Amino acid sequence: MGEVNFMQEEDIRLETTRARFANVVKRHAQLTERLSRDSDKMIFERLQKEFEAARASQSQEINLDGEQWNDGLLATVREQVHMEADRKTTSGDANDMPTSHFQEKVTYRVGNKVICCLEGTRIGILYETSFAGEPCELYHCVLESKSFLEKMTVLEHTIPFFLPIREVENDLLSSNAMVVDHIGELLQAYVDRREQVRLVKELYGNQIGELYHSLPYHMIEFVLEDSDCKVTVSLRYPDLVSVLPTRVKVLAWPMHQYKKSHTSSAGAMGSQPIPARLSYAEDALRTMSLPEAYAEIVLNLQQALQQMFQGGSPC
Repeated sequence: MGEVNFMQEEDIRLETTRARFANVVKRHAQLTERLSRDSDKMIFERLQKEFEAARASQSQEINLDGEQWNDGLLATVREQVHMEADRKTTSGDANDMPTSHFQEKVTYRVGNKVICCLEGTRIGILYETSFAGEPCELYHCVLESKSFLEKMTVLEHTIPFFLPIREVENDLLSSNAMVVDHIGELLQAYVDRREQVRLVKELYGNQIGELYHSLPYHMIEFVLEDSDCKVTVSLRYPDLVSVLPTRVKVLAWPMHQYKKSHTSSAGAMGSQPIPARLSYAEDALRTMSLPEAYAEIVLNLQQALQQMFQGGSPC
């Protein structure tokens, strides 16, 4: 009886946690909608037009590899924007500047980043994200370069508010290039995790009973309901630049035995089973993308359940 009471209390706690989690997800969705309204769209459209104009005025676009992109090159870009700003200041009227000055601008492409000179002492970083080879969203980040003696700062951006941009600035004070790179890694990893969840819902939505996730998709929970058991999956991504979870827990709850125990006599209820961890599923989720891991879990689920609940005691 003591074990049964414990299991019932555990069920109540799980349901309470699930209800609270659902409420948090709902509030996050409302907040996301509110923060993505007209003002944010206007910022995106304004920056997109400015970036397009800057790239249109370039004399050339230079492709760089990883070794060529460093703080030294970023210093060269800073010099370009300061020289352009000085020319406009000494001319007295930016509109009277010869077009040849604008044609001297150079845009640099490094992987999924495009670096260009904007008006004033500002440098624009355009991040291109993708998933499975297909392009996804564009994100803008504008850096302000007040002087060569000061570290550049993020002036404005279209990056999702829940990604820790300011923390990146503070943590990587020694290198401007590292800040630019890390922001790009954060964005690509976020898009990758989000698209993995979207694809799982698209392919297997009819098999998933419940699915919750945080805004950055660094916490993901879902339930797979089988005829013999309920499988709960919990994924955590402590490192926001990771596309694979490092903390994984997959539990199988034997539903038939569970229901039977609740309708049986008090004496029989002492045999209440406990959930079993599906180690093969946890290994798959740590090493494969979420859609691939899900397919692997479903493919071997029945055999794993038979071995656990019929061939022996749960682990």
